[in-house]
Amino acid sequence: MPRALLSVSDKTGIVEFATGLTEAGYVIISTGGTKKALEDAGIKVMSVEDVTGFPECFGGRVKTMHPMIMGGVLFQRDKKEDIAQAKKLGIEPIDLVCVNLYPFEEGVRHRASVAARPRRDGSDVGTDEDVIELIDIGGPTLLRSAAKNHAHVTVITDPADYARVLKEISQSGNTSPQTRAELAAKVFARTAQYDAIIAGALSEEKNSGLMLMNGMHLRYGENPHQWGKYYDVGGHPRPWSVLQEEKQMSYLNILDADGAWNLVQEFSEPTAACIKHANPSGVASDKTIAEAFQRSYDTDKLSAFGVIIALNRPCTADVIRKIIDQKIFVEVLIAPKYEVDALELLKQKPKLRVIAMSHATLKSPVSFRSALGGMLVQNTDDVIITEKDMTFVTDKRPTKKQIEDLLFAWRVVKHTKSNAIVFAKNRVTVGIGAGQTSRVDSVWIAAKRAGGRAQGAVMASDAFFPFPDAVEEAAKHGVSAIIQPGGSVKDAEVFTKANALGIAMVTTGVRAFRH
Repeated sequence: MPRALLSVSDKTGIVEFATGLTEAGYVIISTGGTKKALEDAGIKVMSVEDVTGFPECFGGRVKTMHPMIMGGVLFQRDKKEDIAQAKKLGIEPIDLVCVNLYPFEEGVRHRASVAARPRRDGSDVGTDEDVIELIDIGGPTLLRSAAKNHAHVTVITDPADYARVLKEISQSGNTSPQTRAELAAKVFARTAQYDAIIAGALSEEKNSGLMLMNGMHLRYGENPHQWGKYYDVGGHPRPWSVLQEEKQMSYLNILDADGAWNLVQEFSEPTAACIKHANPSGVASDKTIAEAFQRSYDTDKLSAFGVIIALNRPCTADVIRKIIDQKIFVEVLIAPKYEVDALELLKQKPKLRVIAMSHATLKSPVSFRSALGGMLVQNTDDVIITEKDMTFVTDKRPTKKQIEDLLFAWRVVKHTKSNAIVFAKNRVTVGIGAGQTSRVDSVWIAAKRAGGRAQGAVMASDAFFPFPDAVEEAAKHGVSAIIQPGGSVKDAEVFTKANALGIAMVTTGVRAFRH
């Protein structure tokens, strides 16, 4: 009879999996908390001690690392000498290994409350000083051994694979070589990620491992002559799915979609953003997502060609009708979900790539960027500026309506490439200047985009003004109030100039560069 070794920390679905294996004729071997859970469910289980003839020792640190177990996993069934040696030593084959690892990651993240998850032996995880005990030794060893011998052994570390394995076993008596190879690769990725996290924690993050998984080929890279791929970061399930993709996603599609999504997540009210080349061309908030979209598009229709659109509310049929009726060329549409009628209408735009976010408020906590042959890592700029954070630096104070627009403009400027300038009025951008080497040039570009709408608009600057010239340029176009970080050696001159021009100015004390 085939034998399966089950030893899991996460017991999700393990009873059902063991039941299916038992019905398929497998003998179940287990230990600790897993054995207890299976026996409590009425499943017949052989203990590891019955196989090894040796008791668990050292507080459970040594259970499965024994020749009777490791030999049963590792010996090659198609080699006569291995078969003969196994018979001589009394080692019986173990044909399936199912192990998931002690929750070391959770122990690191929640040192003060890691007792929420039990070990495989059923005991509670301790507090701070016990996190070291969450370093799994036997689990990775079993997984790697089974994965190495995947020509003969099925290895599982993810409960999501239980159903697939049971289906194949029930249909043909065993898993296919392709499935075993895929599961083995998944195991090595998981153990590599696990070891990297431990190395990072023990070195106080002087060492860090980044496991890139589930590589997806893209249409091309930044340019058609470059190849591109998208990877999930190990330990973080992919938070998005493509609902419609007649045209394959490209590198820039994903980059722009990420920028657009992060921008609209700044807002609690219905908000839409149009993005071109990683910069917003228009952003608007309104009572409905359809009206927010229309206002965001109207602010700069010229730039919004081949646009990426992000919505922070479910996409309605009204939004899609607006896209179709106005014949807007949209590359990517991203939203938390889509109404059934909206999806039906989207069939009329088959080349429009449609992305749904499974985590409606997800924002990446850490960003990675390759540089000079290494990797730059930083936490995401998640600082939220409110009216309480404003310092009023001019005699003229902004009105309540202007403060609302200033905060709106600030949220947008955070997601605009430096030097960044945003003009806004009535919770909609009217002009954006981005990516210039001179802040004055960014003001001039934003004013040019705004035209007459600049009159009475507010302005946000992502960094301080080194000279008063940008304030003078803003005044020429009728800007009424400005929000900026402050901190320049010439702040006094800048504030004085704003006073002289009758512009209300506030500072945040926080810079919002985005390169």
